Amino acid sequence: MTIGAEEVDDDGPLYEAAKKVYPQKIWGTYRRLKWIVLWIALGVYYVLPLIRWNRGPNLPDQAVLLDIAHSRFYFFFIQIWPQEVYYFTGLLILAALILFLSNALFGRVWCGYACPQTVWTDLYFWVERVIEGDRRERMKLDAASWNAEKILKRGGKHAIWIVIALATGGAAMLYFVDAPTLLRQFFTFQAPAVAYIWAGILTFTTYSLAGFMREQVCLYMCPWPRIQAALTDNDALNVTYRLDRGEPRMSLKEATKARAHHEPAGDCVDCLQCVAVCPTGIDIRKGPQLGCINCGLCIDACDAVMTKIKRPTRLIAYDNDENRERRMRGEPNVFHLVRPRTIMYAALIALTGGIMLYVLGTRANSHLSVLHVRAPLFTQTAEGGIRNGYTLRFANKLAEPQDFTLEVGGISGITLSSVVAKPLADGRLGVRVDPDSTLEVPVYVTTAPDVNLKASSTPITFTAIDPTTGERNVVPDHFFGP
Repeated sequence: MTIGAEEVDDDGPLYEAAKKVYPQKIWGTYRRLKWIVLWIALGVYYVLPLIRWNRGPNLPDQAVLLDIAHSRFYFFFIQIWPQEVYYFTGLLILAALILFLSNALFGRVWCGYACPQTVWTDLYFWVERVIEGDRRERMKLDAASWNAEKILKRGGKHAIWIVIALATGGAAMLYFVDAPTLLRQFFTFQAPAVAYIWAGILTFTTYSLAGFMREQVCLYMCPWPRIQAALTDNDALNVTYRLDRGEPRMSLKEATKARAHHEPAGDCVDCLQCVAVCPTGIDIRKGPQLGCINCGLCIDACDAVMTKIKRPTRLIAYDNDENRERRMRGEPNVFHLVRPRTIMYAALIALTGGIMLYVLGTRANSHLSVLHVRAPLFTQTAEGGIRNGYTLRFANKLAEPQDFTLEVGGISGITLSSVVAKPLADGRLGVRVDPDSTLEVPVYVTTAPDVNLKASSTPITFTAIDPTTGERNVVPDHFFGP
């Protein structure tokens, strides 16, 4: 193909096809840490919706429940109402700040240990190794023709993958309804059709992402690697090949001979074990790359090789660019974990968490909102007074009925009336709200005939008082007139 005066070779593909990655089994400090995080994360995910928490009569006893049908979120002793959605905003801000802090300290450590894609992909890799064998056996099995052994191993692997995916999708739904009830209905085929639909969707996505797409999700679908690259700095600890110690690389035999003749020889023996264990298939010796998730498995693999050839470990390690330059100058390593960036993130985390705890600890057990009736804005009574209509919504967040005394102020001589609320002797209104529920109360505010409003809109306040606790809800609004 010719473009202008240039000839372009169009025989090859525009993009290189993805090569299948066969991570090799490895054991060491970071692999052990990954297993600990994996089993804790999966344990919390699968078990949490099954934990019970007694909240009293007429309330769900599931410890963690996002009850969309009744617009409630329950987390052990905490109950969040729709008007308290700002708590979720605070949690998102807190999660983002923690992610930024972890990135400033240890790079993409979230990706390497706690990301759901990493956790379930690791679990799928483990199943694959148990059934099909380690790296070499899996590669041979892929290259072999189809026979009874290959069909049996592949079928068994995919069957277990699907079971894990179904358990994953099913567990996600347990956070939105009563878990034991849905489990019983699901396996007795009495659950709603939407439950089976969502189970199918979540099973398919888990099976596809963890079983087939794997590192492609990290490389092409996830935005965090690009964001992380903009947030990192020279002091962040990333998995690093210490080329000042590893180069020039050569075989063990050549390195031994070079050292005997006092010639330069690096510790890297080009064994490629760091590449063989990498879950994304990169070569860490090429420097920082988008595919590196900072899992540290290459550190374990390299340490094992260094131990065998009796060389110092940590040729690959969590390190920063500054230390490489310091070592080349003969200076010791320096790690700046406490620096302005990490202090700022930690302070923001403490501030956000403190505000959330304060608001949660001092929040009211009730809520009042006021909506002015707009059609019409006001009417004139036969006695000559002006009347405005309002709709008051009371919310009782307690597990027992709550009584309120409602009063209005701002204009002298105004009175309250309602066909729902109980009139009291002092001119106020009495309202009872059932446990953990809301109640809409239409009320009328009427001026005395001789009251002369100074403006077409006058500020007034509605006050709902709990006589038992003294808790007050004060809501300002406006009274309209001619």
